[in-house]
Amino acid sequence: MLLSEGHDVLSAIDVGPTATDTELLDLARVQERVLITEDKDFGELVFVRRQPHVGIIRFTNLTVDEKVVAMRELLEQHSAALGERCIVVVTRNRIRIRRNG
Repeated sequence: MLLSEGHDVLSAIDVGPTATDTELLDLARVQERVLITEDKDFGELVFVRRQPHVGIIRFTNLTVDEKVVAMRELLEQHSAALGERCIVVVTRNRIRIRRNG
């Protein structure tokens, strides 16, 4: 969906199957990319280890269709937050944005 709508996307698969979470988060930061994941371990990297980041969007227990709907809502209604180094957690019923993550 993001690629088809003209967004610049880099997949973890393209980076390589052996890339660690730390390496992925570092690469996203260096390339000024928001990291999109289902993995809650990135929260530990940011909140416990204080690893810098550009922003993280974490989807929890959503179908592909629900992720597409949620991503569209994020881009339409919360795009400013995505540029503020926020942590965004998307569940079926809620979008939670934590600033200065």
